[in-house]
Amino acid sequence: MPEKLQPFLHDLEIVLRAPTQAWSGRDGQIRAAAPGNATVQGVMHSDVRVLSEAVLEVGGHEPEPAGSWHDDDGGLVVVGLPRALAAAWGDPAARIRRSRRVKAGAMEEEIEFASATEEPVSADVTVRLAADLAPMEAVKSGLPTQPVDASPADAGVAWSAGEVSAVVEAPGAVIDLSDPGRPVLRWSLTASAGTPARVSWRVTAEDSIAVVAGARGPAPTGWRGLRRPTDVRLARFLEQSLRDLDGLRMALPGLERSEFLAAGAPWFFTLFGRDSLWAARFLLPLGTELAEGTLTVLASFQGEKVDTDSQEAPGKIMHELRRAALTLHGEAISLPPTYYGTVDATPLWVCLLHDAWRAGMPVDAVERLLPHAERALAWVADGVLDGYLNYLDTSGHGLANQGWKDSRDSVQFRNGQLVTGPVSLCEVQAYAHEALVHGAELLEAFGRVGAGAAGAAPSQLRDAAAALAERFRADFWLEDDRGPYVAIALDGSGKPVDTVTSNMGHLLGTGLLDGEEEALVARRLLDPELDSGYGLRTLATSSAGYWPLKYHGGSVWAHDTAIAIRGLARSGHRDAAAQLAEGLLKAAESFGYRMPELHSGDPADTSTRALPYPSACRPQAWSAASAVVIAEVLGELG
Repeated sequence: MPEKLQPFLHDLEIVLRAPTQAWSGRDGQIRAAAPGNATVQGVMHSDVRVLSEAVLEVGGHEPEPAGSWHDDDGGLVVVGLPRALAAAWGDPAARIRRSRRVKAGAMEEEIEFASATEEPVSADVTVRLAADLAPMEAVKSGLPTQPVDASPADAGVAWSAGEVSAVVEAPGAVIDLSDPGRPVLRWSLTASAGTPARVSWRVTAEDSIAVVAGARGPAPTGWRGLRRPTDVRLARFLEQSLRDLDGLRMALPGLERSEFLAAGAPWFFTLFGRDSLWAARFLLPLGTELAEGTLTVLASFQGEKVDTDSQEAPGKIMHELRRAALTLHGEAISLPPTYYGTVDATPLWVCLLHDAWRAGMPVDAVERLLPHAERALAWVADGVLDGYLNYLDTSGHGLANQGWKDSRDSVQFRNGQLVTGPVSLCEVQAYAHEALVHGAELLEAFGRVGAGAAGAAPSQLRDAAAALAERFRADFWLEDDRGPYVAIALDGSGKPVDTVTSNMGHLLGTGLLDGEEEALVARRLLDPELDSGYGLRTLATSSAGYWPLKYHGGSVWAHDTAIAIRGLARSGHRDAAAQLAEGLLKAAESFGYRMPELHSGDPADTSTRALPYPSACRPQAWSAASAVVIAEVLGELG
């Protein structure tokens, strides 16, 4: 067995309100990791686990779980049966109910002890706590952690380490600190028929170096009051997704009015350039507020200098933001707190600005962002000058792959050989082409036809886009026994990487391909080697590296399929778009309509439901936002 294991998430419950999240078993218990295993269970705030254990007992025993559900506000309700108390032979006569809610910086829980008997029933109700104050990367890497000793506090206990502190308040509880590493809250409760007993406790957390904060206001107006889709599955998917997206809304200290979406829980609960941009783009049919906030926040970090360590460059849009350097144990990855190792966020930023403008974003907001657009366009134009927009990690400790498929083995030849860089991804050239053409349109519309960054004049941008399309047509197309298709990338020597992948779906509707070429891509996407029936596989079954549970090598990512659905609809292939949309709806149904980050690529014709990728994040912003894409393409947004 490996020494360290990444925690599985698929069978856990989550309650969240950015930047705080609470993970537990389905019985509501928050348990420490068992020996040899890893767990994410706990309350996490600002990338630190501030509570690692919260185990409830009644009369010295854990109640037997009877069921759980999420209420309309996303809170978790768990019912347990303490059958050692007032137990008749048949009907359980006592019940315990935990209602858990999360607010930004806090988790609170109400405990209700109820009995069906006329005679009063008394019992001690206890909650055993622990806090390891472990950083997110240690939890994700499966590293062993130890509880931090608690100290007394007003009506509760407290922990602190470095910049992070947590306080538990438990009104009316007796606090047992005989073991400081595992303090116990104890209430002596009595209940009888019609007269339950209720108590509550609450944990609050602070992080003095937090780089993200929770959104202050309600969700955007356009997210509320949508016409209910006629397809019950789509209605439930859309409802759950908007609730999850509301919980993922974030802001930055000092930029509280500019909201964006955290990429996903638990590992990516922060600002991610590519993820936040795509999610905001998917949500444009519901309004432009989120797009404006996302663009503004990312513009505030736009690159100013060349820095090998962080991969920063003038005009470049960042990849991710953390409270401290991120070191993933066993992966030889160490990223600075503000990291720019992404090749696609910069053109996608321009694409979102253009689309938001077309969707009605206020003119003054667009004008305010145009200088940033010019610098971003200059970076893109410089990258495609006589070549392609590509990447190569030169730091030695950054991401080896810097497109959306950013795992180490995500770009490989059909025989399984890994690519060597610099790598030119096919979808990145499509983003670049779209950014150049639409950027030129945007600048002309606002009269910015010559000023600004060098190389960003509209005529120069259009010339660069046209030349890019011609080079792409000559260099990226391949053919096998199933017909023509687009290579995922060119390697460092200019050789096309011959695997068949979902990446080609991102080209549709961007202007990079002509109509005939788009039809070839549309036909290839529906081939069973890519279309699993639950969405597009990231890697075709014909490749040596294919495995249905490989992160980017055969699994299905909802947002990836949604991008293809969107492109198919934009390029006139609506029947193909509807087929893929039906697959995603079947997948969403499999997961109770909380679509995970990714799921298995097993075919729908051999399984009655989509199978989980056990360590996938959920909720994930762009997976949840894919519900809006489906609703729009199927004409169900009203």
